[in-house]
Amino acid sequence: MHYFLLIHYPLLAMYRGKSFCGWLRSFQGLSCAVPKLSNMDKVEWKNRGFSTFHAIIASSASLYLLLFSDLFKEGSHNQLVINRTSTVSETILGVSIGYFLSDLAMIVWHFPALGAWEYVLHHGLSMFSIFLSLVSGQGQIYILMVLFSESTTPFVNLRWYLDIAGQKSSDLYICNGIFLFLGWLVARILLFIFFFTHMLFHFDQVKEIFDLGFYSLLLVPPVLAIMNLFWFWKIAKGLVKTLSKKRHRQ
Repeated sequence: MHYFLLIHYPLLAMYRGKSFCGWLRSFQGLSCAVPKLSNMDKVEWKNRGFSTFHAIIASSASLYLLLFSDLFKEGSHNQLVINRTSTVSETILGVSIGYFLSDLAMIVWHFPALGAWEYVLHHGLSMFSIFLSLVSGQGQIYILMVLFSESTTPFVNLRWYLDIAGQKSSDLYICNGIFLFLGWLVARILLFIFFFTHMLFHFDQVKEIFDLGFYSLLLVPPVLAIMNLFWFWKIAKGLVKTLSKKRHRQ
């Protein structure tokens, strides 16, 4: 019961003027923190800004193509769903390859300050899968599902910004943590369950993908799913710790 109240308190508090002012002070604290950062933190600050921009573009375009356009709707085209592409989908895949390549270069150049081996693995697998889908024109529906999971990235980055600015005790940090937990659950756990279910029901089409693409589709998503589960456990553990501290302060 205590955790239920603690989770809902920050969400309800956003409608109060006092909490809104607190949110403004938190954002002001972010801008004031920049000049005090170390050179390496400034590099990561800018890198995460670029990451957030890509995440918003990629996840928004993926959501549009998957839900609102008729590109992948059953019966809307004569082509198999795994062979459907569009100018927008190919553009997004191309942009994402460019982002992952540049971000991977930054990670390797500053290794391990911007990320450890799990980030190298994540970016490498992502680039490999996107490249195969882009050059073959196959399986783009599944690549876009995975790209939609980037919608959690802005919350991850905001948590880092607030942490580095000394705002871990703010309502904004707690609300962001709750949204990150819920967003991760939907976009990186439940969506992957739907991903594998969709593959199972369309496996007759999946088998039509060229050999390397077919085996990559069988191997890469489970690896990413395991990584997502590991990170989800860390996020849940961190949220419980933050909410516990909030309860003790009240």
